[in-house]
Amino acid sequence: MSQQGIPGDPSAKPASGASAGTAPDALPVTEWNFPVSPVPPNPLGEGQYIKRAAALIIGDEILNGKTLDRNSNYFARFCFENGIDLKRIEVIPDDEDDIIEASRRLVQTYDFVITSGGIGPTHDDITYASLAKAFNQPLEKHAETLSRMTAMSRHRADIMNQTAEQREARERMALFPARAEALFIGPDVWVPVVRLEGKLCVFPGIPRLLQKMLDGLKLYLPLPPLSERPFRLQIFTSMPESSIAPYLTELQARTKAAGVRVGSYPLLMRGVYVALIGRDEENVKVLAAEVAERLEGRVVTEEEAAKEKASM
Repeated sequence: MSQQGIPGDPSAKPASGASAGTAPDALPVTEWNFPVSPVPPNPLGEGQYIKRAAALIIGDEILNGKTLDRNSNYFARFCFENGIDLKRIEVIPDDEDDIIEASRRLVQTYDFVITSGGIGPTHDDITYASLAKAFNQPLEKHAETLSRMTAMSRHRADIMNQTAEQREARERMALFPARAEALFIGPDVWVPVVRLEGKLCVFPGIPRLLQKMLDGLKLYLPLPPLSERPFRLQIFTSMPESSIAPYLTELQARTKAAGVRVGSYPLLMRGVYVALIGRDEENVKVLAAEVAERLEGRVVTEEEAAKEKASM
């Protein structure tokens, strides 16, 4: 299935005492020493960097409510922390026409696009094949991915004794668009990030694996300079949102030209978080002090913000 497309975590350690017949999906990290990919030339061109991004979440199970999508939230935080303006998140079914249309459109519009889901061994895992059609490429089995897949599974009797039909299904996970880049982002991960058109990166739907691979991809991305990365402070007030609305409207009008964004996020019957985001850290801090005073609130500490983030 789309969100469960790759069996096991390629970086997970096996349980102690596992027998050959019940061995887990991964070898101990210490037994893995896959080479990582070299950093290729900037796909956007010399001196260019990612400004705007989009995410394409693929899977019927997301749309029918069976699976909770955590990947778009993680990607949104990744973009914010790295100074990328995430402009769009779309969720589409496991449908070839939808994948083709959306991937073409997003690549034409944005500097960095990810897909999540639909790259496993089953009949509904059609992301690679659909993307190959979208960008007019044949599908080819990727030799290095097959080699790593075999190495990962060599202690698993249930995989090594598969029938030819079962092996062919498993090897579908190494069937990529022929002209795509395969970026191996860590020595303990067998599945690569497949990149097409220099912009579109294909990820599995499993949240823990997507997070590991996305973080590992940073080295291969033309990220914005530090000066372009935003700074955010939050102020908590127990006043109702309706009472603070006039002031926030005036504040946003006054600070918009300086690139400051003002947001308000109410907690039911408890109060409101006011968020200030801007690239000038000192200016944001000065404004936060003003907001805290005007709204009889307090600036949320970094520790509190980190706890809130961890609870998500």
